[in-house]
Amino acid sequence: MSKFFQGQITLFRTLDVESVRADGNDGAIKTFVFAAAPEILQCDVAIAGGGMGGIAAAISCGTSMVLTEENSWLGGQLSSQGVAALDENKYVETTGACANYLELRKNIRDAYRRRGSLTELASADPLLHPGTSWVTRLAFEPQVAVAVIDRMLAPLIDSGRLRLLKRTKIVAVHLVSETDSRIDALLAVNLDSGKFVEIECAVAIDATELGDLMPMARIPYQTGSDSRWLTAEAHAPETGNADNVQDFTYPFVVTFHPGENHTIEKPADYDAFNQEGKFSFDGYKMFVETDDEKDGKKRHLLPFWTYRRLIDKALFKEGTYQSDVSMINWDSNDLRGKNIIDKDADTQLQYLALAKRLSLGFLYWLQTEAPRDDGGMGYPELKLVTNVLGTSDGLSQYPYIREARRLAATTVVVEEDIVEGSNEGARARLFEDSCGIGLYPVDIHGYQEVPGAAQQTKPFQVPTGALLTEYCPNYIAACKNIGVTHITNGAYRLHPIEWAVGTAAGAIARLALQAQKSPLHFVQPFDQLLALQIDLALQGAPLFWFDDLPPEHDCFAAAQVLAATGLLQVEGDSLSFHPEKSITESDVTDLIERANQRFGHLADWEAEVRAMTKQEPEQSRSQFARALFKLLQKTGTGYI
Repeated sequence: MSKFFQGQITLFRTLDVESVRADGNDGAIKTFVFAAAPEILQCDVAIAGGGMGGIAAAISCGTSMVLTEENSWLGGQLSSQGVAALDENKYVETTGACANYLELRKNIRDAYRRRGSLTELASADPLLHPGTSWVTRLAFEPQVAVAVIDRMLAPLIDSGRLRLLKRTKIVAVHLVSETDSRIDALLAVNLDSGKFVEIECAVAIDATELGDLMPMARIPYQTGSDSRWLTAEAHAPETGNADNVQDFTYPFVVTFHPGENHTIEKPADYDAFNQEGKFSFDGYKMFVETDDEKDGKKRHLLPFWTYRRLIDKALFKEGTYQSDVSMINWDSNDLRGKNIIDKDADTQLQYLALAKRLSLGFLYWLQTEAPRDDGGMGYPELKLVTNVLGTSDGLSQYPYIREARRLAATTVVVEEDIVEGSNEGARARLFEDSCGIGLYPVDIHGYQEVPGAAQQTKPFQVPTGALLTEYCPNYIAACKNIGVTHITNGAYRLHPIEWAVGTAAGAIARLALQAQKSPLHFVQPFDQLLALQIDLALQGAPLFWFDDLPPEHDCFAAAQVLAATGLLQVEGDSLSFHPEKSITESDVTDLIERANQRFGHLADWEAEVRAMTKQEPEQSRSQFARALFKLLQKTGTGYI
């Protein structure tokens, strides 16, 4: 029996974001009539949202799942949102991301190699970068990543463990009762057919771009900037502003054709944006490097064209591409001051259509008024490409979202937890319940009430408590909607971190089902938390920052868990584990003391640890960690 349909007709009026056009007159606001009992799908885990977090959650969870995604493409910010020049960290090729995120990147590179169109030199490069863009180590055409993601999910779909519903949007949430705040069903509608489906579940993972399940499930959350009285952050304003959400952007893709004129028709609102000074190179030049000075600081600036270039035609055999392919995601097409969270469909449509006109306006400015490197104004040779982002207007299917609703989580990460100025040593604050890692500056696109909020960070962790909330025990956040502040969201919102959050969310859901416990149970009890950290480490998901232990290292899982739990002491001023370094008697004594202090009930393996070191007194840290990890696995996995 349906939990939603009780014999009464209900109208759901919602915005189909993928249908939004720049003129706003496109029927993107749709009204769906809910007048009959829907098809009911039963699963263990419902995953709302097929972006980076949702995909990672499905792969990590692997049980009976239904995943909904309102766009045509899976992938979120790396595909449907157009940001296929990945925002990552300097360690990403080795130790700075989950193993299956590294697999995703490898598969993208291999997809280009399989085409046979690369030059011999480019094909042989293990770190192939099809765009050679300077903002990232990997840029590519998004449809290549979409195909890779489809292949990664295929085993789950083929085995019947995952049912995928694209172009499907969640419109309602059902709670167990007035006094039991658990989610037991989601109501979704197909945006093309209008068909409703009811998804009954034991666990709900919210991987939507804006944290859509929170208001439907009556889960408290924050939006916009936070009051200093709430977060005690040095750079939070005295009074917060719920509408001061980070800018969103519609990226677009262009090619360059000397001697040709591809100037588009001047978009509406162009003159207003231009008069505001919205369009600018900010001192950069189109195709050449330059030096300038800004705010009293000298800058060496690389070319605008190669900033987020997706394809460098020089890496491919002659004739493969007629031009480089460059994605435009710049301050000039960031729409500022137009928050779409918790707004009605009409306001959302108004703001999204305006954002599209802003992006088209920036293109028109580039074609007509941008200062040319060779003198003169405008690059009419720029051609808007309509076959790269899968849309007829050449803009991304969905806006690039930088900030969502933020969960009232059991742990909320604040500025002082991660920024350089508040953390000594090599790493940011250590969280004993770490379920992932990240590294990115506090990057806030939009109005900063307190100057200086944008700061460098130390390598940081994702606490398990940031994904969970006491207000809904079986809800797990898996996107940008975790327990962060407006400031720390600026560092946690990037591709590999969202993937790490999703990986943790999927593992929490699966282990909670196995243990017949609430996901919320994984925040505190050592035994459950240890089981989660062991599971993630064995998946190749880092919990602790090391720069010398990639996921394939035979000591990876052991070192990750032992360091994350605080059992094995590591150097505070270095990111290195030093796996070949010898273990000393004092190291063993220190470890036993740490076990007694934190865990107590694990003290009974002191004898085993002592015996182990006597049998092999000249052990390396790697050998010792692997042996100790086996003992820890007996403890950690024995509870579920």
